[in-house]
This record gives sequence, C-alpha cells and structure tokens, in this order.
Amino acid sequence: MFKWIKPVLAAALFAFAGLPASAADYVEPAPPPPAPVEFGGWYIRGDIDYHWTDFRGANYITYGVTCCGAPLPGTNSFTSGDLDGSASLGLGLGYQINDYLRTDLTADYWFDQDFDGSTSGDCAGVPCTSHDTTSMSTWLLLANAYADLGTYYGFTPYVGAGIGGAHVKWDELHNTISGVTTVHPGDEDWRFAWALMAGTSYCLTDNLKLDVGYRYSHINGGRMFELSPAGPGGAGPGFDDGFNTHEVRGGLRYDFGNSTCAPAPVPYEPPAPAVYK
Repeated sequence: MFKWIKPVLAAALFAFAGLPASAADYVEPAPPPPAPVEFGGWYIRGDIDYHWTDFRGANYITYGVTCCGAPLPGTNSFTSGDLDGSASLGLGLGYQINDYLRTDLTADYWFDQDFDGSTSGDCAGVPCTSHDTTSMSTWLLLANAYADLGTYYGFTPYVGAGIGGAHVKWDELHNTISGVTTVHPGDEDWRFAWALMAGTSYCLTDNLKLDVGYRYSHINGGRMFELSPAGPGGAGPGFDDGFNTHEVRGGLRYDFGNSTCAPAPVPYEPPAPAVYK
C-alpha cells in the first residue's frame, strides 16, 4: 500500500527544488547609502555700516614758508583734530570652505567724513592759532578669513580678521588765521590696512543670511595736503598719522552652494527585518 508514496515524495521534492526561495527566506538587498554631501560653495555679500574714526594726529612741514612775514622752518603738529562719523557701502565675494571656516574679499566705500582741527604757532613773534577744515573719503579693500562657531537655532556667531589696503582721499584743506584763509590742495594715496571683526549671522532661508557685526579697522598714515600756492600763511606738505575706525555693520549673504542653514541630510537606516510567526 505504500508503494505509491515514494514516487509522490520524489516528485514533490523535485518540484520544491525548482521553486524560488520562500518569502520567509527572501532578503531584499539594502539600497546603497546616500552619496556624501560635499560642503562648501561660493557666496556673495552686501553690507552697510556706520563708523566712527579716531584721528590719530597730523604734522606738516614749515620750511620755506613764511607766516606774517617771519620764516617758520621745521615741522609742526596739529593741536587738535576730529573726524565726523559717516556711512559706508560694501560688496564681497566669498567661499564657505566647511561648517567652520570661510573666506572672502570685500570692498567698502566710506563716504565723506568732515574734519575740523586747529594748529598753534608763532606769527612774527606773536602766538597764533589756525582753524582747519577739510573732508576725507576712503576705499577699503580686504582679504578676510572667518571662524564660524557653530549654528544654533539658525544663529551662527563668528570671529574674523582681514588684511589689505585703503585708498584715502583728502579734499582741499582750508586754513584760517585771523580771518585770512589759505587753501591747500588735498592729497590721496594707498596705505596698508588690517581689521578684526566679530558678529553673528541668522538664517532667513536655506541660502540667505542676515549678518550683523562689529569691525575694528586700522589704516596707516600718509599724505594729507600739499604746500599752499598762496605763499605767506601757508605750510606743507602735511601728513596724517592714520586712523582707527569702529564700525557697526549689517548686511545679507547669499550662498550658492551648500549652506549651514540647510537641514542636514538624514542618515540612511535600513528597514527592520520582517518577523514571521
């Protein structure tokens, strides 16, 4: 009675061997992990500021010039000098290297700052004081590097430093003594400059940031005015001793590449294996 069992079992085993693996034994291959995100990218920036400048003093040559008919050989220094505050506009191009390091090139134009000062001297044996007025404008070009200190709820504090040059342009200097005004041609030149800055940016969108900060900049001294062609009562040329400037800045940065504002990619987690009961 069991003769038919063996052929049936053999046929069943043969058929089972030819079938694909059962669902319980099938393992779906895991998808490949996402490609690593390459951080970094170019950005542009635009800034406005208001700044206050410390006038560090000035001196001028007096040889070959007469005051009230008496020669005044040598040099003299300004007794006082003050520059008004002013605004500036700036543009920049930069590169975000990684989460914590970026660099950029910036160009800022400082609008005219009015100067008011005085000098004291001797006019034919009589002490005399002058009143001096002019104005100054500046181009400040810097190569900067920044350390971003991490992003917290959209805020990214940073510190940085820059080095470069400044083109300082002085307008005509009006020197008035006892109601008589002598005009000195202004001068202009390029000078060494450097800066330190600190601030924070805030993510407005995935690629747009609001940037608010403080910058301290130093500009070396240089030519201020020339010898007056008027003769008596004049002096020159004159040289300023440079400037220390405090800036309160605000602006926007737009990132063309990956930004610290964009959400971090979610790491791939393979699905949990199915449990069959």
